[in-house]
Amino acid sequence: MIVFRYLAREVLHSTVAVTGVLLLILVSGRFIKYLSEAASGDLAADVLFEIMAYRIPGFLELILPLGLFLGILLGYGRLYLESEMVVLNACGISQKRLVGYAMGPAALAAAIVALLSLWVSPMGAAETVRIFDEQKSRSQLESLTVGRFQTHTGKSRRVSYTDHIGDDGTLGRVFLMERTAKGVPAIVVAETGEKSSAGETGQEFLVLQKGVRYEGRPGQADFTETTFGEYGVRLNPPEIVSGVTKASAKPTAELLASDHRVDQAQLHWRFSLPILALVVTLLAVPLSQVNPRQGRYAKMLPSIILYLMYLMLLSTARSKIEDGKADVFALYAVHLVFLAIALNLLFAGRFWSKLFDSIPMPRLRRKGGAA
Repeated sequence: MIVFRYLAREVLHSTVAVTGVLLLILVSGRFIKYLSEAASGDLAADVLFEIMAYRIPGFLELILPLGLFLGILLGYGRLYLESEMVVLNACGISQKRLVGYAMGPAALAAAIVALLSLWVSPMGAAETVRIFDEQKSRSQLESLTVGRFQTHTGKSRRVSYTDHIGDDGTLGRVFLMERTAKGVPAIVVAETGEKSSAGETGQEFLVLQKGVRYEGRPGQADFTETTFGEYGVRLNPPEIVSGVTKASAKPTAELLASDHRVDQAQLHWRFSLPILALVVTLLAVPLSQVNPRQGRYAKMLPSIILYLMYLMLLSTARSKIEDGKADVFALYAVHLVFLAIALNLLFAGRFWSKLFDSIPMPRLRRKGGAA
């Protein structure tokens, strides 16, 4: 148990560190994307952190197996580099026993991935879809962003701009450009504006005060200029978007009852992620064996390439299932292939170790001779 706790601590520390770094990189990239959408008015700024919170479980279910794989490579690799594995081998701990010790953290990671993929991530995806549907259903006035020209699509294509939005919803200087029923461009400039509803009908209007309306075709001299004290602009009713249609947002119980190929592909993809965490553990243990003279990262590049091939083949199999070109067994066939590779690495470790050791790695040179 002392050796198990020591090895598990090494693997878990490396796994948590690698997973944290990868999650930070992925979350930062996605948050920048959502920030650009908020700046353009497609998303409200107050829902950004809520969206990211719901998306994190979906990120973790993909990052955690990779973090476990790299954690074993780094943790066990350090022990090989500092000759601690030599001492453990001298004490009777074989590579097969190391695999058994590694399966402890792997079982914990697989359980977390299963919880995320089967329950937490679908809930987060459904909430994310709901938030995006609500953002698409906002009225034109609610989606206005200060200091930006925004294009609103719908029955009448309209471009709007305002330089201020008060706490009570009143607008500062307002610019509107739209086309009339005859296709003639019309531009309205006003000092202030506010939202108003028309009695029982519920039709919303943007009421502008103290402004000018210009109507005419560019390049022609028949422009019409109208000065007004108050001018009402009808706001198009928001397009109500509802209903969860993405398979990734459906509960696992609903996928189990469905026979649609997209739902079946999503269901077995969720089952595949915990299996991925276990298989990559079997791959990582023999791949972590390094020669102290080569350095800690000697096998890191080929190991990562092998992992990416694994994940790419799983994704390809999922796409084939969604297109109806393959059966769900294709996903498990990929797992079986890489399980066979892992067992081959374990039982024919010397051959593969020599093969990986023969890969030339760049070496630093210094003055006076080779490093």
